[in-house]
Amino acid sequence: MGSLGTAAMARMDEQLPWFRALSAEDRSWVGLVAQAGIAAFVEWFQQAGKDTPSIEFFGTAPRELKRSISLQQTVDIVRIVVEVVEAQAHELAAPGGEDQLQQAMLRYTRDVAFTAAQVYAREAEARGAWDARLEALIVDALVRGEVDDGLHSWAAALGWTSSPVVVIAGHAPEGDPRAVIDGLREKGRRIGMDLLAGVQADRLIVIVGGADSVDHAARQVVSRFGVGPIVIGPEVPDLHAAARSARAALAGLKASCGWPDAPRPVHAEDLLAERALDGDADAREQLIENVYLPLAGTPLLDTLATYLEQGTSLEATARLLFVHPNTVRYRLKKITELTGYQPTEGRSAFTLQVGLILGRLSESAVTWRALT
Repeated sequence: MGSLGTAAMARMDEQLPWFRALSAEDRSWVGLVAQAGIAAFVEWFQQAGKDTPSIEFFGTAPRELKRSISLQQTVDIVRIVVEVVEAQAHELAAPGGEDQLQQAMLRYTRDVAFTAAQVYAREAEARGAWDARLEALIVDALVRGEVDDGLHSWAAALGWTSSPVVVIAGHAPEGDPRAVIDGLREKGRRIGMDLLAGVQADRLIVIVGGADSVDHAARQVVSRFGVGPIVIGPEVPDLHAAARSARAALAGLKASCGWPDAPRPVHAEDLLAERALDGDADAREQLIENVYLPLAGTPLLDTLATYLEQGTSLEATARLLFVHPNTVRYRLKKITELTGYQPTEGRSAFTLQVGLILGRLSESAVTWRALT
């Protein structure tokens, strides 16, 4: 048994590059497992191979060894040990017993293969359950905005390395939530992007990392959502900032009923007005910053207010402001350049109106606080 184990180790060192790259400790453990396997075979064969072989020698290896050696590499080890024993079968077998030894080896190695598969299957199931818990913790932390160094540790344990990041929220499809999340993971592996997902009540939240663009990320996962709106949060540089994207996506999902004809998916930025009316403080602040403040203190603000109050009538606006219609056109063009919203377009005009009202309310609040 000792000579067979030594020969097997020498053959592994010669034929398996990954074995040579192992640490001395791991190589030693592999040798012990191989020798334990040969010893177990000899003991079983001494009993004429009547009972089912007892494959317990995998227990001699530490748990960490299973993380260093894959199932495919385990198969390589078994194959080499079998080759070594077969090469010396004529010396090991009793006269005329070569066939009996060969048949016993085939039966034994079959059971070894099944046992190895079971060992790795249990490890995979345990690892999968642990990964699922980590994934749920990450999604929950981002939704609640509780981002700390632990979040990066959890993500690193799942192999997350991608940036930028975008969060997409929608309604969960019917069926087992675990099947939904497993399908998303498989999708991420196929397209080469990091994906984390969580089902919370009737919501499905997907965190995508490494996409070429926000729209590209959405296209990859939109089919995995249930019926109803799907909202894409803003792109952020890394997972640590993903709480902002998640907050916008979820606020947009909540307010999406205010725009029944919204595209699917829709960007959270396109729902700023609905989000602000629904009480989203981030959306209100963004609208004030993007719409009201760039126009405050300039004739553009009065022009916009008058234009919207007059039902977007160019001539009526010009008459009330005592300016030429071309002047109004020029000012509307400047408003578009400064805010990114076009007053002559329906959705943009609505967003500008909400931003204008919020800006006035914020100034009034400041004045009221100063007076009181």
